Parts: sequence; structure tokens; C-alpha cells
Amino acid sequence: MSGWLLILALLVLGGILSTLGDRLGTRVGKARLSLFNMRPRKTAVLITVLTGSLISAMSLGLMLLVSERLRTGLFELDQLERRLRDSRHSLETSRTELSRSQAALLQARSGRLEARTQLALVERQAQGLRKELQPLVQQRKVLEQERDRLNGDIAAKDADIRRNRDELAKVTQKIAAGAKELEQLETNLIALRRGDVVITSGQPLATAKVRIDNPNQAPEVIQSLLVQANLAAYQRVLPGEKANRQILLVPRSDIAKLNTILRQRGSWVVSLISAANVLKGERQVLAFPDVRPNRQVIRNGEQLATTVLEGDELNAEQVRSRLNLLMAAAFTKAQRQGSLANGLQFDATRFNQLGAALSARPAGESVRLEAISRRNSDLADPVVVDIRAMQTPATAVPGRN
Repeated sequence: MSGWLLILALLVLGGILSTLGDRLGTRVGKARLSLFNMRPRKTAVLITVLTGSLISAMSLGLMLLVSERLRTGLFELDQLERRLRDSRHSLETSRTELSRSQAALLQARSGRLEARTQLALVERQAQGLRKELQPLVQQRKVLEQERDRLNGDIAAKDADIRRNRDELAKVTQKIAAGAKELEQLETNLIALRRGDVVITSGQPLATAKVRIDNPNQAPEVIQSLLVQANLAAYQRVLPGEKANRQILLVPRSDIAKLNTILRQRGSWVVSLISAANVLKGERQVLAFPDVRPNRQVIRNGEQLATTVLEGDELNAEQVRSRLNLLMAAAFTKAQRQGSLANGLQFDATRFNQLGAALSARPAGESVRLEAISRRNSDLADPVVVDIRAMQTPATAVPGRN
């Protein structure tokens, strides 16, 4: 409600109440009423006072009823003053904080300016360092390339070293095998000098590849092998005599073991082997059995040995010696793989033609020679080989096998 309307209402209300109070007081005075045993005059004065108080109370109540501000000012003035004081104190604190913040902001701006200056200085230094580093980077790239090249060379040399070690190990094995074979040959040579040795120690007298499907086949196989071995011993020890008795001696315990083994189904290779050197004319040949499960030891097309015929080896004797060495190495490998064959089989005519062609080749041409198996071979099967010659650089050699 507007303030003017409130004042107008108060004036109107006061006038009305004053008139009512005056009339009430007059009537009370004329009626000479008495309240609380007071005189009529005093009673009239009391009524007048009450009427004035009522006017004040109603005026105040009306003002409080219609004016929220008045109610707030009358009942909440102390609280508002406290709030005002707190607000003023907070304002002062905020102003102080603002002053501090402004000072800090100025300091931060100064620090930022200084930082920008330092950053510009650092960027200039970085640019200078980049310029200085460019040659070093190029040098590093060159060094890395050199390192990679050296690593490649080292790897190649390591590969060469490993290859040389492998070749050395193979050569060492060949030397050991050759030394063992030489020792055996020397032993045989001593025996030959002492007498006419016709059967050497470890020499097979008879070998058979048998297939056992029925355990009852074992005695028949053993008897047949003993007959073959006895006949072979007769022919070598007593040539020209009729094989009318048993000169082959095999321990009964060995025969029993052989019989037990051959009762098992499967494919077997059975041999009777001389236990010692036997001279011509002796009357007994001691032997022992050897039995092994049959298996394939040589594959068709397998390389058994290889050698190089150097460019200056043109003499027929040198060529034949190299070919014989190749065949001996091939036979040695076949034996290491388990072959029981007495030697290698090959085409002698083609062998001689190849030797002649190699002897007639131009000087300075090196030829790689390989001994290749021509068929699959089991333990007791013959080992059939062919010789291949490949010239370096790769050109065909006349008469190549």
C-alpha cells in the first residue's frame, strides 16, 4: 500500500475513533457512570484514556498489517543492524582481499612479463642449439649407418665362423673315422703279414633280410642262415674242398637269443659275423649272430658324399684318386647310417668315361663331384650310386654321369 494512502487511512481512522471516544466519554459523564468505584469524572477520564490507547493500538496494528517494511523495521531492526555491520565488515574484508588480489595480479603480470622475456631468451638459445645440433645429427646418422654396416659385416663374419666351425667339425669327424679305419687296416695288415688271412674279424659271412609272419618260421630261417654262412666259410678257408661238415661255430646261447628275437613278427636283417681273423686252411670259424629290425637307411636321390676336383688336378691318376676318395666317403656314410652292404654298386663303364672326360677338361676348371643314391636301400640291400659332376662356373662337363 502507498504511504499517502496509509497516512490518509490513519487520519480517517483517528478522527473516527476520536469522535467515538469523545461521545462515549460525554455519555459516560452525563450518565455519571462509575467504574471500579471511581468518581464519574475520573471514570470519564479513564474512558477517554482507553479510547486514546485504542486509537494508538489500532493505528499501530493497521500500520503493521498493511506495511511489511514497518513490521520488518519494528521487529527485525536489531538483526538488520547486525547484518549491516557484518556486511560492512565483509565488505571491508573483501576490499582488503581485492587489494591483495590486485597486488598479486600486478605481481603475476610482472612475473609473466619476466617469464615471457626468459622464454624468448630460451627460444633464442634453443634455436642456437638446434643450429649447433644439426651437424651433430647428420654425424650421428652417418655413424649409425656405419654401425649398421659394421653389424652386417660382423654378422657375416660370425656366419662364416660358424660355417667354418661346422666344416671343421665335419672334417674332424672324417679324420677320426679315417683314423679308426686306418687302425683297422693296420691291424688287418699285421694279420696278413703273419699269415694268409681269408676272413677278417667283423666280416659278415652271410646276411639275410627276412619277414616273420609266424613264430614257427624262426628255426627254419636260422638253419638256412647257418648253412649259407658255413658254405661261405668253406669257400674262403678251404677252397676246392667239398663242404661236407660244419666248420662254423656259433655259441648255443647266441642261437637261443636269436631264436627268441625272430619269433616276433616283423621284418628283420640277420647276419652271421666272424669273431676273429681266420687264416686259409684253418678248420674252425668262430662267428656270432647279429639281428636288427629292418629299416630304410638310404633314400633315392640322397647325397652320400661330395668333393671338389681342383683346376690343377688333370692327371688321370689324380682324377681316379679323387673319384675313389668320393666313393670311399660315400660308402663310409652308408655304413654310418646302418647299411650292411659289402660295398657300393655303380656303372663301371660310365665311371671310366667320366674319369676320362674329367682328365681331358681344360686346365683351371674346378669340378664339384657328388655321389648320389639311385634307389632306396634297406639295411641289407646293396647301395647303388651315381656320380654327378658340376663345373664351376655351372657348365656341363662332357661325359657327366
